[in-house]
Amino acid sequence: MAELANCSRCGAVYVKALRDICQDCYTEEERAFQAVYSFLLNQNNRKATRTDIIDATGIEDWYITKFIREKRLLLSKFPNLSYPCETCGTGITSGKLCQDCQESIIKDLKREEELEMKAERYKKTSSVANTYYTLDKKNRK
Repeated sequence: MAELANCSRCGAVYVKALRDICQDCYTEEERAFQAVYSFLLNQNNRKATRTDIIDATGIEDWYITKFIREKRLLLSKFPNLSYPCETCGTGITSGKLCQDCQESIIKDLKREEELEMKAERYKKTSSVANTYYTLDKKNRK
């Protein structure tokens, strides 16, 4: 049975099939892809950057980023294409973070883990060392 959904891009109601966007938005996206791809097929434009493509075609930047992430534009054929890292904005060709940001996050996680381990060890040693027992001599029988 068909499922109704709202288009994630324009909000229109459509019958959901394989995509999360309506037919109109899909047609617009395909038009944008064809414009970008036909621009890049020209031998002189193979080494164009994202900004060159935007200037020449008028296609929005997020379309180009989406095409690269979906591997519709292969970076082996177009070596100067990249999209920005989500943290620092450095140009990357795969994933969401550049190598420096990934290493920074890993370093921060290791530091937090070490602090938690030290706190846990301190808690264990301090609870044993600070335990005092007293005897109530009056109630002792």
